[in-house]
Amino acid sequence: MADDLATSFGSIAREYDRLRPAPPAAAIAWVVPAGCTVAVDLAAGTGLFTRALAAAVPEVVGVEPDARMREVFLERSPGLRVLEGTGEAIPLPDASADLVTVSSAWHWMDADRALPEIARVLRPGGRFAVARTGRDRHVGWTQELQRLRRSVERRRPRSHEVVLPEGTPFGPPEYGEFTTVRRMPVDDVLASLATYSGAITADPDDRAAWLAAAREVLERHFPGAAEIDVPLRSEVTRTDLRAQ
Repeated sequence: MADDLATSFGSIAREYDRLRPAPPAAAIAWVVPAGCTVAVDLAAGTGLFTRALAAAVPEVVGVEPDARMREVFLERSPGLRVLEGTGEAIPLPDASADLVTVSSAWHWMDADRALPEIARVLRPGGRFAVARTGRDRHVGWTQELQRLRRSVERRRPRSHEVVLPEGTPFGPPEYGEFTTVRRMPVDDVLASLATYSGAITADPDDRAAWLAAAREVLERHFPGAAEIDVPLRSEVTRTDLRAQ
């Protein structure tokens, strides 16, 4: 995950933790397998998904390569452990976890290297899950914001799809979607748009113009509003390691 886009989030770690959405409880319930006692959250960032897992799993370990993100993780996640590492090199023993998760970061990983590592860390029958939580793009005004966001992206967005290669030790993947709503001040909605890699690394003038255009979208759809309801959607893929 050496890509400068992938490592850009550390520069705004505290704002990232404050503004990015946590997954809904229903998504966590669907991800966590019965009898799960140990979960590993890869690319844990500041611990948003890790903390949600900790409400359902007795032991949760975060793995995160960026020291700036790990610092905020420890500040905001008392009692949880975070290790330096990546999805391609997980600093944990073989068969030590019942669940391995990746939230909003699978597209930054080298799947050919990460999948065998995840399989190594999982116990037979353990689960691997990839989640992505963000604004619900099925809603008109969020679609407008997404089109504006693409105007400042430096590169073509990578796919979040989980593709299992032939001969994989994992079973057939299952897909689920879960929706919720988060009430936010309009200024925070705008600030949250700037927590994505394309905006973080954009030319400052381009970013400022984009956020000004985004404010116009919100003012048109929610005239005079100080706070708005932001529709969120979690898209989750889960697959279980075949028993040996």
